[in-house]
Amino acid sequence: MPSIKIICPNGHLGFAPLKLDSFLRGVEAGPDFIAADSGSDDIGPVPLGTDTSTSPEAWQRQDLEAMLLASRRIGVPMIIGSAGDTGTNGRVDRYVEMIREIASKHGLAPFKLGYFYSEVDKEQVRKAIGSAEPVLGLDGRDALDEAELDATERIVAMAGVHPFMKLLDEGCDVIIGGRSSDCAIFAAAALHRGASEADAYYLGKVLECASFCAEPYGAKETVLGAVKGSGVTVTAMHPEQRCTIASVAGHAMYERSNPFDEFVAGGRLDMRDCHYEQIDPRTTRVTGQRFTPAERVRVKLEGAGKIGERFVGIASVRDPYTIANIDKVIDWAKDQTAERFGNAPYELFYNVFGKNGVMGDLEPVKVPAHELCIVVQGIAPTMEMAEEVCMTGTRQLFYARLPEVKGTAGGVAFVLDEVLKASPAYRWTVNHTLAVDDPLELFPTHIATIGA
Repeated sequence: MPSIKIICPNGHLGFAPLKLDSFLRGVEAGPDFIAADSGSDDIGPVPLGTDTSTSPEAWQRQDLEAMLLASRRIGVPMIIGSAGDTGTNGRVDRYVEMIREIASKHGLAPFKLGYFYSEVDKEQVRKAIGSAEPVLGLDGRDALDEAELDATERIVAMAGVHPFMKLLDEGCDVIIGGRSSDCAIFAAAALHRGASEADAYYLGKVLECASFCAEPYGAKETVLGAVKGSGVTVTAMHPEQRCTIASVAGHAMYERSNPFDEFVAGGRLDMRDCHYEQIDPRTTRVTGQRFTPAERVRVKLEGAGKIGERFVGIASVRDPYTIANIDKVIDWAKDQTAERFGNAPYELFYNVFGKNGVMGDLEPVKVPAHELCIVVQGIAPTMEMAEEVCMTGTRQLFYARLPEVKGTAGGVAFVLDEVLKASPAYRWTVNHTLAVDDPLELFPTHIATIGA
């Protein structure tokens, strides 16, 4: 009879530090594995394109240190996926180096560290584009073509359970993974201990965001997921949180347009017939999930391409007449920028907070607020041009010519006189799947002994 317990202390390691009290409660509950996801494409394409982390290294190091010390103290494996927000080779290498540094700092006894990479060479993808099995698009995208591939700076493949299981089978005590499916990080450990695919993948799905599956809301708290026999249980470790039928079932629908399916490299988790049972005040049990293997293994690819350099300007409006005519004000600023730069390659974007700033045209409340904040983004090939584009697009809001305005003071105020340098602008160029004969072929694994 399979039996496994896994704790997850953080739904995105490093994005904000884990909460130590509930984590230590989880450690004392005697888990078989300590695991966490460290990445997301919610952060946008910039970190992937620039090979940087959006999270401060100090926060990443704090979580890695807490998990490593606990896992070595109780003698259970520690698993991290999507290292450093994106899972690029550079992020994996940095996490491996931090593990070395932490182990040295605390004088830890020798242990086996496994890691794998996820970056994919563009020429390998190019060969697939012209093959009998094209690189198929997700979410309505066309199949990948060479023009989009050429516009791509960096590509990562999303690992399933396979490289994690390989490293577990080879006796690794700590695993640092490249870009990974969130649920696969946990499912691999469960499969390694003999759980069914259905239970393993549901366990991964419910644990991937830590305490997001609990109520009341409280981020970065630890939860414990378990399989004993058949079915999955999940328990909140924070004494004031509960994993309820509503919170667990709700999390199953999180981050998806279809609440019933979770697709991974190699198959599909079907949650249509899940049954939820409250077995104690802080624990819910889930049964009825199914897993359907895929006829052909396809691995998701993510790629980012640079658009240009970027500056940001901030303006504010309190004048009622200017607010009522804010679209005309923005049109004026756009026209003045076009007059200045003509057909030069640039882009200009306006987010009007207080009037559809968050949801855009989907916003159901159409009445503007009594004051607005306008965030202007100017993008161009060079830093100098991007700064001038943004400055023109921001300052010309002040000079907009509106009918019936008799004064000369302008209807717009500036939080700062200057515009601010921002990260370069990137876009998602690759959101596709690539057929593979071996689910490990895109994920080379490595092993090192730490503290020898």
